Amino acid sequence: MPDSTGSGAGTAQAALDAVQRYPHEAIAIAQQVLAAGSLVAADERSTAERAVGLALRELNDLPGALHHLRRAVRVAATPRTRALARMSLGYVLANAGRTGAALRAVTAALPRLNGADAGRARMQRGVVLHYRGRYDEAVRDYGLAIEIAQREGDLLLEARSRNNRGLLNAHRRAAGGTDDLSRAAAAFQRLGLDLAAADARWNGGIAAGRRGDIAAALRCFAAVDEEYRRLGVPRPALLLDRFELLLSVPLVDEAIEVASTAVRELSSRGMASDLAEALLARARAALLAGDLDTATGAAAAARSRFQRQGRRTWAVFARHVELRAAYRRGNRSAPLLNAMSRTADQLDTTGWPGPALTTRIEAGLLAAALGRADQARDLLAVAARARRRGTADRRAQGWYALALSQRLAGNDPGAARALRRGLTVLDRHRTSLGATELRAHSGTYGQELAAEGLDIAVRAGAPARVLSWAERWRANGLRTRPGRPPDDPDLVAALAELRLVSGLIEDEVLAGRPARALRGRQARLEQRIRDLARRASGGGAVIAPPGVGALAARLGSRVLVELVAHGDRLRAVLVREGRVSLHDLGPLAEAVELARRHRFALRRLVTTGDGAAARAGAAHAAAALDRQLFDPLRRRLADRALVIVPVGALHAVPWSGLATCAGRAVTVAPSATVWLAADRREPPTGPPVLAAGPRLPAAHAEVRRLAQVLPGARLLTGSAATATALTAALDGAGLVHIAAHGTFRADNPQFSSLELADGPLFAYEWERVSRPPGCVVLSACDSGLTGVRPGDEVLGFTAVLLALGTRCLIATVLPVPAGPTTALVLDLHRRMRAGARPALALADAQRAFGAAGDGPTRATAAAFVCFGTG
Repeated sequence: MPDSTGSGAGTAQAALDAVQRYPHEAIAIAQQVLAAGSLVAADERSTAERAVGLALRELNDLPGALHHLRRAVRVAATPRTRALARMSLGYVLANAGRTGAALRAVTAALPRLNGADAGRARMQRGVVLHYRGRYDEAVRDYGLAIEIAQREGDLLLEARSRNNRGLLNAHRRAAGGTDDLSRAAAAFQRLGLDLAAADARWNGGIAAGRRGDIAAALRCFAAVDEEYRRLGVPRPALLLDRFELLLSVPLVDEAIEVASTAVRELSSRGMASDLAEALLARARAALLAGDLDTATGAAAAARSRFQRQGRRTWAVFARHVELRAAYRRGNRSAPLLNAMSRTADQLDTTGWPGPALTTRIEAGLLAAALGRADQARDLLAVAARARRRGTADRRAQGWYALALSQRLAGNDPGAARALRRGLTVLDRHRTSLGATELRAHSGTYGQELAAEGLDIAVRAGAPARVLSWAERWRANGLRTRPGRPPDDPDLVAALAELRLVSGLIEDEVLAGRPARALRGRQARLEQRIRDLARRASGGGAVIAPPGVGALAARLGSRVLVELVAHGDRLRAVLVREGRVSLHDLGPLAEAVELARRHRFALRRLVTTGDGAAARAGAAHAAAALDRQLFDPLRRRLADRALVIVPVGALHAVPWSGLATCAGRAVTVAPSATVWLAADRREPPTGPPVLAAGPRLPAAHAEVRRLAQVLPGARLLTGSAATATALTAALDGAGLVHIAAHGTFRADNPQFSSLELADGPLFAYEWERVSRPPGCVVLSACDSGLTGVRPGDEVLGFTAVLLALGTRCLIATVLPVPAGPTTALVLDLHRRMRAGARPALALADAQRAFGAAGDGPTRATAAAFVCFGTG
């Protein structure tokens, strides 16, 4: 956040001095001066008006600020005082998007000022040039202001100028930004300017995000946000900085929400300059989410505003989003190619290397589609230079551009090497992200590279290489153990408060009363918990995908079936006894639709009871899905146990409800790499833990009966079954069984929960377990569902437990009735106690349970899936 103020005289000067520290008090002091009217000298009235205007700027009331600053210019008696008022007016005009008028005002003030006043005007002119995108000139004016400040011994002016220069250099990823910002924050702190110090530290978070240190940026933003709340000063423009960080992960849904909030807030406050940037943010997030209508409309609105504000560099950025949306719509015209090529050059010239790179790559692809091979190679050659410098995503894109150019030249081996180099860059970046959630979302950046490598392997008819490329990108977030969230009492307190609020909401809902205020409090708490949990530091090495030999040695007689999306086709790589084969399973969309129908039919059977129509619907969907997925593989599967690695929406398939899988040991894993790591892991040997949640009488009966099957088990029931007690009990347990109500949160799977005596236990909380349990059985509804992100990255209880190191999770992907479930899990545990592996024990229990049952009974059995290694 660029920063500005000035000086005056008398009591009015006291108001001006209080602007940065206490803007509300500054207004009160200045209004006392103004209330005296003609008894106060004109210059002092001008200074008081200026103090009110700048304080209102701090409080984001731009119309009010402009009103008082214009009055400050009018009532000033001397040239110096008038020049100081014009200087401040120029700063606020720039905030309001009127950068041409702002530059004229500040430039007109310069000749009338000397000494420290001239330094302030130079700094102010730098701010306006900064807004207009004239970055080299802005840096020069900031530097001159720092020289004057040092000569005059004005620490405040030096701090403000360093803050502004550091922020600009952070945005440009130029050297010196971090040093300027840290020196500015220290100086503000020495001067007792808490608000200015917080702004400088916030800018330090921006710098951390720009250099790719996401965890450090999140820690910084969370800490400074608390300081802003303590000071009671709103900072809606800072939503844009948060947006940039979210998009860099990318956390697309959250970025969309933040951009929309920024548009509302900034529009209501008349902050035209920041509002244009918020509209552009909305367009960028929509483009990444595939919402092309919103992307096009918001980008066009932003571009129009930037043009009116004289911000040509920003207008070019908005144009880039419009052109990319047109390309994504399928426009493959020569005029679009010319516009994209021209815009990429303009983006480079105006200091937007990231957008320039993306536009140039897509222009290269468009040129190739139009048969302009030479132009395509030229565009991609320029884009490929990015592989040597910049943030991880830009370097990876540079390697992607090189791979595309190699493919155009017919050099597929060279292209594959470049793609692997790009994915290695992203692997290193992923290790810096400590939280499972951040690692899962970071899979977006590898999508194009892995898809290109997969295409090379498929077209070459090389099954082993197809498997290698599928594994190279799939579930990368689970290849290393996530960093544990810091031992932060604030995080513990926030989770406890969220548990309390969740309980209060449930009480209100059951009583038929509205819970709007509580839901708002819940949303704020969830955001705070996300911020705190994301502070985890990264580390650890990424596990390389295994070769076929390593997989075959561990599979033994089992067969691995890894599903792969290749364009609009669904393919399967099958590994059996060391041999690998590749199979086309038909249209991907058809399989996804059949899986949806199958789940719907089974859910209907479980929740509404038996019926001819429901049974027929479930049978038809199951038979059609089974034919598509397994008919091409059937001869090779025989009657062997299966390890299935799904893709996308197929992660939620109730596999034992398909004829090929019924009665067969089936294990489902996010990737072959994750399965192999889990299968090699020695399970802990601690005593079993059995827990029952409240409001579920069958759960208590289930746990008591299980205690007879599992002697020596630790029981957590009634008031003892708290979230804290259960989380502690997980540590080192060989087996854990939890019978409780469960809720899957599709919007944020890490807030999926199990209901315990003191409220919900969230998936987030299990990331703090040091020694993960060996096998976990969850008989709660939907407890095995996962949120799937690009790269088949999964989120939810499954992801957390497998990432921690749990070997096996048996959980449900459908709602299940409490009573019938007990019989199934009792049989399951008896079989595992007798020595059967979890997947086989589950298959036998499902077969015995469903053999003589009705439709709902069989659907309940099918709801259970064995994840990890069986």
